[in-house]
Amino acid sequence: MQRSIEFRGKTADDAIAAGLAQLGLERDDVSVEIVERGKKGVFGIGAADAVVRITYEAPDEAPKPKAERPAPPRAPESPKPAPAPRAPESPKPAPAPKAPAPKADRPAPRPEKPAARPAEPFVRAEGTQAEQTEQFLRGLLERMGVQAEMEISPRQGGGLDVQLRGSGIGAVIGRRGETLDAIQHLTNYVVNRGSDHHDHINVDAENYRAKREESLVHLAEKMAAKAVKYKRGMALEPMNSYERHVIHTALQDYEGVTTSSIGTEPNRRVVVSYVRPETVKKEPTDYKEWC
Repeated sequence: MQRSIEFRGKTADDAIAAGLAQLGLERDDVSVEIVERGKKGVFGIGAADAVVRITYEAPDEAPKPKAERPAPPRAPESPKPAPAPRAPESPKPAPAPKAPAPKADRPAPRPEKPAARPAEPFVRAEGTQAEQTEQFLRGLLERMGVQAEMEISPRQGGGLDVQLRGSGIGAVIGRRGETLDAIQHLTNYVVNRGSDHHDHINVDAENYRAKREESLVHLAEKMAAKAVKYKRGMALEPMNSYERHVIHTALQDYEGVTTSSIGTEPNRRVVVSYVRPETVKKEPTDYKEWC
């Protein structure tokens, strides 16, 4: 709520200062209106004080509480009649004891599941070498989830040739024949373990090894031609011992080049090196010296 008060002084500044001092406010908290400007007069004759009106915000006054009227006196209450005495209640018969409820039959404990038996190691099958090979490979393929037809034939010079055919045979071959090589290694280990005579068992799938050998021979001749053309050595990609043997055998009679293996497994590879035709020496044919 805004309130206005007029103050007087010899000058307007004196009147404003007197009003602020009385109200306890700052100049920015009020608005000032000059009602009359002061006059000095001549020798004190005709002098008049200055009048200013100061307007400021005053807090609203809380309304005065209304006086409560006294409540009229209540008439005295008449005494209530005493309640009539109740007749004594006859004692209630004690309830008959309840028969104990029959206990529910507890379910019979479930038989504990037998602990899973650890996978048994491969054991040497009974029978001929061909029967042992077939028994082992069928069990291994079943664990791999692969269904394949199996053809086993004797190999010239001893041993067996195993040919696998069927759908999903790519899982048996693996990347660059790595899975097939592992299957062949396991088959030779299981079938020949404990035997005095060791026969090699060659495991193939969809004639992969023959196709791979053909491509390796073609690759070897191509790299040998480059070595002769550019007169420098050519390094092939890392290969296993069997594939390196195919490269060495394919180039053992190739004029102008010689082969050697460098590096360590599994990064061992064949290098086809150029040599002058007159300095070519016949390399040993035993692949163990190469590999």
